[in-house]
Amino acid sequence: MKEMIVQQRPLVSRPEIFQDLPEFVARILAGRGVHSEKELELKLKNLLAPTMKGLEQAIQIIDSAIDEKQKIVIVGDYDADGATSTALMVLALQEFGAQVEYLVPDRFKYGYGLTPAIADLAFQRFQPDLLITVDNGISSHTGVAQAQAHGMQVIITDHHLTTKETPTANAVVNPNQLGCAFPSKALAGVGVAFYLLANLSSYRKKQHKSVIQVTQYLDLVALGTYADVASLDFNNRILVDAGLKRIQQHLCRPGISALLEIAGRNAAQLHAADLGFVIGPRINAAGRMETMDIGIACLLADDIETAYPLAQQLDHLNIERRQVENQIKQEALQELEKLKFDQQQLPAALVVFDTHWHQGVIGIVAGRLKEQFYRPSIVFAADEDGIHLKGSARSIDGIHIRDAIELVAEKHPEMISHFGGHAAAAGLTLKKEQFQSFKIEFENLIAQYDESLFDSVLLTDGELPSESFQLSTVDLLQSLGPWGQKFPAPIFEGKFDVLDSRWLKEKHLKLRLGLKNGQVVEAIAFNAAEKYDFNPALGVVDLVYELARNEFNGNISLQLRILYLSQNLKKT
Repeated sequence: MKEMIVQQRPLVSRPEIFQDLPEFVARILAGRGVHSEKELELKLKNLLAPTMKGLEQAIQIIDSAIDEKQKIVIVGDYDADGATSTALMVLALQEFGAQVEYLVPDRFKYGYGLTPAIADLAFQRFQPDLLITVDNGISSHTGVAQAQAHGMQVIITDHHLTTKETPTANAVVNPNQLGCAFPSKALAGVGVAFYLLANLSSYRKKQHKSVIQVTQYLDLVALGTYADVASLDFNNRILVDAGLKRIQQHLCRPGISALLEIAGRNAAQLHAADLGFVIGPRINAAGRMETMDIGIACLLADDIETAYPLAQQLDHLNIERRQVENQIKQEALQELEKLKFDQQQLPAALVVFDTHWHQGVIGIVAGRLKEQFYRPSIVFAADEDGIHLKGSARSIDGIHIRDAIELVAEKHPEMISHFGGHAAAAGLTLKKEQFQSFKIEFENLIAQYDESLFDSVLLTDGELPSESFQLSTVDLLQSLGPWGQKFPAPIFEGKFDVLDSRWLKEKHLKLRLGLKNGQVVEAIAFNAAEKYDFNPALGVVDLVYELARNEFNGNISLQLRILYLSQNLKKT
């Protein structure tokens, strides 16, 4: 494993704001930029006001379409955010009494977004009066024009970044569009859809028309937001917390219940992270391996009997996805091995391609390479047309991957045909013949960044006081969540005496540790054999860890889950 630099997380706000909390907890919150105790009150009434540009126009268009019984088609995206956005929009509009259908483009055939071909397909299949995108469309200028040429009104709801003017749709709702003053830019696509529908209901209530309780769909909002790795600012934490509570109380879609049952998870004990690591991958597997229609159908299912076989399909696809992903990762590592570099001589960026790699998993593989080598990584797969390559990019802190790709595109307009994304993740399309030129150009661009960005830094919340090694601390920290992107779960560092050590299945390391106050705690490092050099004879160990609740044979105890282990710790 790449040697880490362990640093204590800098404070962004003042710990003394939180007088009623232990000092180490106040520092945790200050390190995540919480500025007041009000930001710990995750109540729906504290959501930001609906000041999004284009929202009013979109509401009026949809309101008229409902009343006039116009045909509406939702055009979604093929990831968990797109699936939850589509399901949310379909369920809510049906409840309003609208005539609504949905369409999710086959990623392998049509690519991303509202393309002219998708507009044609929507027209041929449904002849809609109104087309609404969810989680896509902000760059779909030609697709919008084609849909309008077919006589449709077009509403774009999206959250992706853009530096260009928006398409000439009838309404565009995106907090990241130019000129939008909505304070939070972190909403996922499903969050944008939720805002639109909640305020449509308020608008109709004033008109004494049919209204719905949109909060009943917050389970979908929480799932899509977390699975899309949206930043958990105050607004998103409210949405995720409210949706998570619905799932814990079994007030969720039957499809979510079925997925949890198949995964062997108890809904009542669900954590926010499970949305991203248990349910999200199973939904995503549909779009990665086959078609997202299976995922959406599972979320739309009205009862567990209908949902369960669909959830089983998703589970099987997820198993297949993991197998393909592991194979590609190993092949990518072999490809990198041929380049004969070591950890000290890594190129600034990792750009790899093989003709038989599966488009559906290259994003995950890019993420794995980024984590392992701490370099921006782009993994390419061949497009079905045999001419183009589809690339998926993942980046490290401090390097905005979408903007970096845009710099290459502006310098070499002939090189990249399409691109889009965020700071941490992006996608692009280029001609196969341009791969080597792009690889060189991109590596050279990234090499110009400050070298310190490529140091793998692990930020901790410092040392945990000995008296806080208690199960009650686990409960306290959990109550301050949800934790996630840009609001990371607390992790601690410390030096411990090793009282006993043993290997489980020759790969997991189990430790008994002694604290300064004489207390003994258990700790575990999963897959430690391939990550760390551990010498029990040294008697001490430096750890970065998180606190966890361990349940075994009916007994509940405190356990440290080791995130990094060293007996030669590098600190700054």
